[in-house]
Amino acid sequence: MGTVLAIVAPGQGAQTPGFLAPWLELPRFATRLAWLSAVSGLDLAHYGTDADAETIRDTAVAQPLLVAAGLTAALELLPSPSEAFRKVAVVAGHSVGEITAAAGTNVISVEAAMVLVRERGKAMAAASAAWPTSMSAIIGGDRDEVMAAIATYGLTAANDNGSGQVVAGGTAEQLAELAANPPHRTRIVPLSVAGAFHTVHMEPAVAHMANLAKAVSTKDPRTRLLSNADGQVVQSGAEYLQRIVRQIANPVRWDLCMATMSELGVTGLLELPPAGTLTGIAKRNLKGVELFSLNTPDQLDEARDFVDRHADASHYDLSTTPSWRLVVSPGKGRFARDASINVDDRLAAHTMIGSVKNLRDEIPVAATYGGVVLEWLVEDDDPVAPGQPLLRLHPSPSSIQEDHA
Repeated sequence: MGTVLAIVAPGQGAQTPGFLAPWLELPRFATRLAWLSAVSGLDLAHYGTDADAETIRDTAVAQPLLVAAGLTAALELLPSPSEAFRKVAVVAGHSVGEITAAAGTNVISVEAAMVLVRERGKAMAAASAAWPTSMSAIIGGDRDEVMAAIATYGLTAANDNGSGQVVAGGTAEQLAELAANPPHRTRIVPLSVAGAFHTVHMEPAVAHMANLAKAVSTKDPRTRLLSNADGQVVQSGAEYLQRIVRQIANPVRWDLCMATMSELGVTGLLELPPAGTLTGIAKRNLKGVELFSLNTPDQLDEARDFVDRHADASHYDLSTTPSWRLVVSPGKGRFARDASINVDDRLAAHTMIGSVKNLRDEIPVAATYGGVVLEWLVEDDDPVAPGQPLLRLHPSPSSIQEDHA
């Protein structure tokens, strides 16, 4: 059995006072953070070292701080992006961590990531200020009873983090009612967040971010990149950016991201700083997977050894040369191929080539870019895994120009 490495980025609430202090002793880290501070218009070194818990709880501060920390630490861990893409089989981020994941997989530039997260944090903070809202984790209990209680009090299951933890979001009054009447054998833990993220209360922020995203250049990810919406592998950078925007007001299905990691056979999961939240969730849900929480620079040598131990020797690079492109499976199941598509056919962009069917749903599969069919890599009704190549295309000139725009 091979090894498969996943790298994940945490979301808001993971930050703690002073967590960047030891990292700033590294000159290269400090220089990069100063650049990201200039891009974001925030003194990230101050917020990561001297600011207190209440200050960094502010959404407009916490989100840029988390993304900057994750990206800068990732470059200390894996200084060469090309080498990183050969080792890392799957990348995912929880909530705002999806912006870290997008920049880490080359979907957007680091600078674009910092502008987006700055605006995301400000817009979500403004939405939060419109009405007192927050989030609480529901630990333990029967899943059906927990979901029923969330619905009873008009709350939203904003984060589904798998067995033993669902995060409810809503108004302060709704959360107080839940806390006063918790489901059987559960513990209610208020979270250090300033609003009901990933619920309808965040809709005002979506419109602002959607408008900004139109101006952001994207590239397709160079490794398997998972989406919080459904845990699927997303091959199109443009689609991933759209999903990040929509996710602001929609639940985070981290349980489905972990299910995909399990299907991919992940053997090692490393969480970028400030680490601990996602490795803690993985400990309960991904049995047998070795975990690494990277929190301080004195762990870097050990972390690099961890990466090398779990590097996927058979991993293919999802990037393409000018001579061909791959269309890959978004999830696990059986592939139902469109029998009308044959070798040498010319496909327009977004042509449906088939679907992936499993017990949960049927996922349509489209060729994001147009081109000539060079080779089918699977047959009808073949079992497929997330990110598995399905079809090879020779790109049309227009699709090459679009990719390099």
